[in-house]
Amino acid sequence: MQPLFCYVLSMNVFAFVVFGIDKWLAVTQRKRISEKTLLAISFIGGSIGAIGAMLLFGHKTAKSSFLWKFSVVLVLQIGILMLLRHYFDL
Repeated sequence: MQPLFCYVLSMNVFAFVVFGIDKWLAVTQRKRISEKTLLAISFIGGSIGAIGAMLLFGHKTAKSSFLWKFSVVLVLQIGILMLLRHYFDL
């Protein structure tokens, strides 16, 4: 397997798990994982896993401020991927 594929796969699994843990923490009224951390994990390669967890667990789907920030992360990722593809023929 290519290293980039392994990285992206592991980051998405990690993001899915972290978002799931944060949902559990919310339900059990415990100290939560910060939104900054959730967004950072999404930005560095875990956005697909984060989306999956958000949909499966219904987590952060009603918080418009988080969804707006998450959308910015997705747009930035798409832009970065387009630049990488253009310059490095990925």
